[in-house]
Amino acid sequence: MISLRQLRYLEALATHLHFRKAADAVNVSQPALSMQIKDMEAELGVQLVERQPNMVRLTREGEEVVTRARKILTDVRDLMDYAKQMSSPLSGPLRLGIIPSIAPYLLPRILPALATSHPELQLTIRETLTEPMTQELLAGDLDAIIIALPVFNAGLASEPLFTDRFLLARQADPDLDPRKRVRASDLNAQNMLLLEEGHCLRDQALNYCQGLPAPGKNALGATSLATVMQMVAAGYGVTLLPEICAEVEVRDERVLLQRFQDPQPARTVGLVWRKSSPRKQDFETLLETLRTTVSEAGCRMVG
Repeated sequence: MISLRQLRYLEALATHLHFRKAADAVNVSQPALSMQIKDMEAELGVQLVERQPNMVRLTREGEEVVTRARKILTDVRDLMDYAKQMSSPLSGPLRLGIIPSIAPYLLPRILPALATSHPELQLTIRETLTEPMTQELLAGDLDAIIIALPVFNAGLASEPLFTDRFLLARQADPDLDPRKRVRASDLNAQNMLLLEEGHCLRDQALNYCQGLPAPGKNALGATSLATVMQMVAAGYGVTLLPEICAEVEVRDERVLLQRFQDPQPARTVGLVWRKSSPRKQDFETLLETLRTTVSEAGCRMVG
């Protein structure tokens, strides 16, 4: 009979494609892991991996077994989570993902509140882009994620947290009135500074500016808002800046912020989890804490 330990070893091997690295990941010796994989192949009657001098490669059968193994391991983790939340909501491990255009500005506000209200919570934070983080959530590697809504996956559930309006950030000019509101038609897409492809913030900015000429091929594709704001301060262009970021990112007198005319462009930030997850009570408790914290911080609540 195949054991959960063997499934975890196979999952680690599929992730690292290297026996020593996989063994280190699951805290066993390389010979022990190799033996368990061989025993698993014997039990199933199929070869799972091609063994090469410095790496391994999954066979076609191995890829199928790994897919099924990951589903089983996710279900087992969900079972353990269900038992844990019944005894004490929002305690023990919770793996939370959050996108880079939210993490540095929201985490300093919510982490102290969570530590105070739920001291037994063991929170692990993962910061990355929306698409890979969503895949990690679906695979069971994350429990919940904080991203810009909506999500388009039938296997995921979501609840909004707050509305984050966009501001126009531009180089300060004595002739500009910061109280004057701007329109999308006032923008020049050729002058728009954006994050690199893969960032949802880039897509949101382009959606608001649709109908304008596309940014040039040589347009900046930065990996952080800090870089974008330095370029704005130096006069290389303008950008759409989420309001939640303004306090941190706009400390330079060379930068001027202006609001847009109504309806103002905005994104809805929310919490997302797997519909199949048994931790609904945990997520409801987490939502309550997050909403209270962001409301006290002055974010515009939705929902």
